[in-house]
Amino acid sequence: MNATPEKPAAAKKAVTKKAAAKKAVAKKAAATAEQAPAKKTAARKTAPAKKATATKTAKTAAGKAPAKKAPAKKAAARKPESRVAMVRRARRINRELAELYPYAHPELDFTNPFELLVATVLSAQTTDLRVNQTTPRLFAVCPTPEDMAAMPPEKLEELIRPTGFFRAKTKSLLGLSAALRDRFGGEVPGRLEDLVTLPGVGRKTANVVLGNAFGVPGITVDTHFGRLARRFGWTTAEDAEKVEADVAEIFPKSEWTMLSHRVVFHGRRVCHSRKPACGACAIAPLCPAYGEGETDPEKAKKLLKYELGGQPGQRLKPPADYPGQPAPPMAPPVAAS
Repeated sequence: MNATPEKPAAAKKAVTKKAAAKKAVAKKAAATAEQAPAKKTAARKTAPAKKATATKTAKTAAGKAPAKKAPAKKAAARKPESRVAMVRRARRINRELAELYPYAHPELDFTNPFELLVATVLSAQTTDLRVNQTTPRLFAVCPTPEDMAAMPPEKLEELIRPTGFFRAKTKSLLGLSAALRDRFGGEVPGRLEDLVTLPGVGRKTANVVLGNAFGVPGITVDTHFGRLARRFGWTTAEDAEKVEADVAEIFPKSEWTMLSHRVVFHGRRVCHSRKPACGACAIAPLCPAYGEGETDPEKAKKLLKYELGGQPGQRLKPPADYPGQPAPPMAPPVAAS
């Protein structure tokens, strides 16, 4: 009798434990459901934060960017240029220079081949202006090779002293004058093969004389011509004879003498050695070296020289079509008190 009532109590207890277990599971599920939106919200909050951080980093990087030095234009990769394209561009540069300098000419004063030969020898390591200021007195004393060959070295040195290196130049002038007197009848020869045999006369000097005194085409490779020929991409050579040979293959022979004048004019007036006036250069669109100098037009304009800069030229007696001012003669020496 006593055992029978205990069965319902045990069953009841089991039911109670089962209900408690279900209640615990439901409670845990509710807790999990409550945490899910919180995590989602946290994720939403974290995403903008990360985005803001990324934006801030980007802005910081952008703010620092201007501090970095921009690469020079000349360092930009150039497209390969075919030989045909280079020749076309070179000849167009020559045409543009012809329009810019229709008055291009040798910038040494002379009236005959002998004067031009002597002036060109004197122009080494000095300016044409200094030579032009010196030669009037020199040619007044010795107008012919015979007169110069008979000149005492000390007197000749004193006459040409303003041009610098006067002892070496005196030796060359006495030697070439004697050679002209003894081997060429007192006349300057009109062949390159003969001219280069004279003391102090190389291919550059010979081409100057042939082109401007005899009308024989020649390319004059001085420091200006060589510099611009390399900047224009006509040659990569440093040796003057190699530069001459490279350029001679690009242009017809009839253009050689005037091409030399135009390029030298441009080198002295615009395309300077240290700071080219790129922003004031008429052939800038054709020049692969654009950007090596000043590109701002106003600043570049201030770098122009001689007639383009409103200053006197180098010749005391320039050609009639020269648009600039003649150079002033050398100031007389100040008398000792």
